[in-house]
Amino acid sequence: MDSSRTASMTTGFFLTAVLSVLAGVSGVLSPARLVLAAAAESAAAKPDTINLLVGFRPGAAYDLYARLTARYMLRYLPGNPAFVVENKPENAQETARSIYRAKPDGATLAALIPALYLAQLSAKSDPGFDLTKLSWIGSPTKSHYLLYMSTKAPFKTMRDIRDASTPPLCGAGTETTTGYYVPKLFEEALGTKFALRMGFEEGPDTDAAVERGEVQCRALTIDGFFSHEPYPTWIKKEIVRIVLQTGSKRDARLPNVPTLYEIMDEFKTTAANRSLAKLVLASSDFGRPFVAPPGLAGERLKIFRDAYNKAMKDPGLLLEAKQSPLEINATTGQELEVLTKEVIAQPKDLVARMNKLMGK
Repeated sequence: MDSSRTASMTTGFFLTAVLSVLAGVSGVLSPARLVLAAAAESAAAKPDTINLLVGFRPGAAYDLYARLTARYMLRYLPGNPAFVVENKPENAQETARSIYRAKPDGATLAALIPALYLAQLSAKSDPGFDLTKLSWIGSPTKSHYLLYMSTKAPFKTMRDIRDASTPPLCGAGTETTTGYYVPKLFEEALGTKFALRMGFEEGPDTDAAVERGEVQCRALTIDGFFSHEPYPTWIKKEIVRIVLQTGSKRDARLPNVPTLYEIMDEFKTTAANRSLAKLVLASSDFGRPFVAPPGLAGERLKIFRDAYNKAMKDPGLLLEAKQSPLEINATTGQELEVLTKEVIAQPKDLVARMNKLMGK
């Protein structure tokens, strides 16, 4: 592979990195061009490069998962176009609109956030995308959420938060980010109160505000929390504590942290609020999905899905993920396609409650 073509370009907030990758099973990997193929069709139909849209800065959890997945998909795709990762920190809906408008020729893929269905359900007008029409390739992980709290704050449990006269101040980005809708769900399902400071561009910006003492808490994925710094150092130095996790059972990495379902039982949450929680938390089943534009030819979609499925079982990927550490809990494109149709087809009364929760 020609590693000399590796380059990076930055224009404003737009970063395009043509990657030189490591492709081996042992973890000591040799340089190679990161490549994908379009389809087993005529050479003229194959794009020279395939762009992967990532709406986050390099090094964020979404970016790490996207690059790891792409790096191993190359082993199972025919042809030799360059694979280009385009990091463009932006509102997640903009990334969804970009992939939705892209030509369905196999030249563009995207790594999306999991909660876009909430935006589509709550939109008062055309959001610029329809998730049921996207070409779903797969997701490398399914991750539930956690709520961390600065140890300088007086809140150790959800009951402390519910009983407090002054609510904790959490940081968030937009309404489609976990930092916003997860605390809002807690308010509805558990009767807790949170103050929210909105407008952080990305998770690391919220984390920096926690370190500066400007906000006290943040909700994010469990996998994201365990994937990179500063979180391991924070836990070691007892800078934050984990107050709650949203899975139906305790994550092995958080054996002493109660689940939302345990707290809902304790607080006697109603059936209606449990249904709302199920809808909102369906985002955890989407994980960190790879998609192609609507209308991608069936044969070409099959090639991408097959390569993705094989990559998720590749010993090299599994070893690299373990060493990172990035949790791998893969979902197929077919499963994501079914899930999308299920969550979009919700009863009007439940959607109305969700819209209220989302401040719509």
